[in-house]
Amino acid sequence: MSVAAPGTGSSSLTTGGLPGYVGAVVVGSYRDLFAAIAGSAATLTGLLFVALSLAGRPDAVSAAAVIHQVRAAAALLAFTNSLAVALFSLVPGTNAGYPAVVLGVIGIFFTAAAVRSILSSSATRRGQLRQLELIALLLLIFGTELVTGIIAISRPASGSAVQAIGYALITSLIVGIARAWELIGERNTGILASLAVLTGRMQDAQSGMAPRAASDTAPDSTGHESDAHS
Repeated sequence: MSVAAPGTGSSSLTTGGLPGYVGAVVVGSYRDLFAAIAGSAATLTGLLFVALSLAGRPDAVSAAAVIHQVRAAAALLAFTNSLAVALFSLVPGTNAGYPAVVLGVIGIFFTAAAVRSILSSSATRRGQLRQLELIALLLLIFGTELVTGIIAISRPASGSAVQAIGYALITSLIVGIARAWELIGERNTGILASLAVLTGRMQDAQSGMAPRAASDTAPDSTGHESDAHS
């Protein structure tokens, strides 16, 4: 790869072996990639706010509300993570490892807080276990950013570090889209949820909830619908 020298055309210096990469500073083709990630993240963040404003909110004290809040916060953090790392990495002369490390630490702390919130909620054990996929994906994304960010800072000539950061940011966008899809009440698109549908466990859970919902709204002897939460 050729690296442009100040005041000249280009030299034959090769760094990292990756096109568009010069010592952890994003240029060339990688600059185009990070710009595309930033633009996508900004657009998706705006659409997330629209989805949250249109989607109904569960009771603030219910277990469903805790899960809803965790998913909403995870979607927002996934988008802002990609947006912040990509934008800061585009600043001239900035090592892409620094924003990756900062957002990686923030994301890991958020994931730990999310786990605590889920475990302390009144959600059933099955409902808590269904969030394992989200927790695992968040840890994978932010852990990758933290480790590769440290590598990019300590070894700026390592071209594979910024490549891994790019993969993590793209994965973060995909996770955010999946969580936003769940917020509007559509089916979970995760692997665990798909396996549950294939094995019939999702149908069993839904069929088990149907009689309860019917009994909650069944009319009493006076002709009024009973309310299980009153």
